[in-house]
Amino acid sequence: MTVPGLSQGIFTALGHRLAARRAVFAKPAQGFVSQPEPRTIGDLRRGKQLVAGSFLMAGHLIEGDDILIWSIPAPDAGFTAATQGFGWLDDLAAVGDAEAQKRAQDWTWAWIKRFGRGRGPGWTPDLTGRRVIRMINHALFLLEGRTPAESEAFYAVLAAQTRFLARRFGSAPPGMPRFEAITGLIYAGLALTGMEDSVKPAIAVLAEQCRTRISADGALPTRNPEELSEIFSLLIRAAQALGEAGMAVPVEVHDALERIAPTLRALRHADGGLARFHGGDRGLRGQLEAALVSSGVKVRPAVALAMGYARLSGGRTSVIADAAAPAAGRAGDLAHASTLAFELTSGRRPVIVSSGSGAPFGRDWQKAGRATASHSTLTLDNSSSSRLGAGAWGREALVSRAQVTLCQPQTFKQSQGVLMAHDGWVQTLGLTHGRELVLSSDGRKLTGQDELMALTPKDKARMKAAVAREGLRGLRYAIRFHLHPEARGKVDPGGNAVSILLRSGEIWVFRHDPGPVLTLEASVYMEPGRLQPRTCQQIVLSGKVSAAETRVDWTLAKAQDTPLAIRDVESDDD
Repeated sequence: MTVPGLSQGIFTALGHRLAARRAVFAKPAQGFVSQPEPRTIGDLRRGKQLVAGSFLMAGHLIEGDDILIWSIPAPDAGFTAATQGFGWLDDLAAVGDAEAQKRAQDWTWAWIKRFGRGRGPGWTPDLTGRRVIRMINHALFLLEGRTPAESEAFYAVLAAQTRFLARRFGSAPPGMPRFEAITGLIYAGLALTGMEDSVKPAIAVLAEQCRTRISADGALPTRNPEELSEIFSLLIRAAQALGEAGMAVPVEVHDALERIAPTLRALRHADGGLARFHGGDRGLRGQLEAALVSSGVKVRPAVALAMGYARLSGGRTSVIADAAAPAAGRAGDLAHASTLAFELTSGRRPVIVSSGSGAPFGRDWQKAGRATASHSTLTLDNSSSSRLGAGAWGREALVSRAQVTLCQPQTFKQSQGVLMAHDGWVQTLGLTHGRELVLSSDGRKLTGQDELMALTPKDKARMKAAVAREGLRGLRYAIRFHLHPEARGKVDPGGNAVSILLRSGEIWVFRHDPGPVLTLEASVYMEPGRLQPRTCQQIVLSGKVSAAETRVDWTLAKAQDTPLAIRDVESDDD
């Protein structure tokens, strides 16, 4: 029996291989049309780790000063993408010293020698697009001090990758991979002499992707804020390359930028970092700000939901809550069971956070990061609101997805809020989770209320049956509030409140009404650029469901403002 998806994958891979072998016979480029500039931003901390001989690639840690990454057998596709996409080149360029330059040059010419003739796993449209952008951006960094023969090999492999993209960019999967392939082709085609003839077909497809993949409100099907930011940056690069070459930028690209910019502004916290939901992280510091400035789009965020997220802001405080269902189908391959979870940032200091995607630390951490317990929201009966299971073609997907049954913005005289509910446990336990968040206009107090409700006679019967099954243990809930590693919590002597001290000097106090048990427990914060997850704390309110309606009220309020003398001067990296 023929498996359509598998057969398509085999034929696509074969097409890539043949196109790569043909591309190496392309006429080499003689140089750049103009001097390239480094427009991709790396992570200084990761770059220093690479120079020191610690390589964390997709959860796999390799240590050794003289290790060549191409000599390491790739343990999985994530490792291949991390190495073959040349993201490490951004990080080494961020360091920029002689030692970092030597490592970047050694790895680049070793790649040319081993894979430059169209061989290896890196010849896919998305990885090739990702790679050529970085090789061109950092060309001066790479070519400094190299021999004429090495320079000739560098230009030849850039030309080969450009010709490969010209033949195969349309076979990249829709979404982020296709945007990477198209942008790589436009970028390389306009940067290298004699390659401009390959650009026109890509421009038409880029316009079509902007029209079909970016919704009318500037959203992606995946609901991943960082992915939206990456696509926004790719569109900026493509538009810049076209403009500098004197070519017209498609109106669809301009329209997409104007739709995406306000959405990204709504998804940014007060410190400029993105909300960490559905596989996305905060983004590299400065990257989004630079892209927003380059776009020239100054439209402010709309009042309505942005890509399914509700935003509250007041004073120096921002709150962003996941107020829509996780993505379905292929778009939900990395979706999280984070419905109704929220994050809170005060000035430059994240306070309440999500644990993160976990992808940089391997599959097990990634799976853990997708669970409801890794987010600042309620879990019931130790289960997630959306459940993971076996999806199509062996993928692990959310086979049971919580649906948001209520999302109602609220405006009061001295505050703003949002009222939300989801049905993630209705079919199994008969209970709907409702959450209300209200932020004062000065940003000094967040008031919250979580409810578990059996709304119909059928729901009440399911709930009673679930309570009976649990016996003396009872049907238990836990409401989690994960603290950022730089926010240190301490239970007050009475045991009914937690004081949270930020490095800026601010003190926030968490309190709750009598009923649930308050504990301060260990947690993890999974942050890209670190060699391992960071330890942190989580506030947990736990109790039993004993009636058709269980309500928990809590507050998070600023007890002491930031002293002016040290207001957000220190960096978390200091």
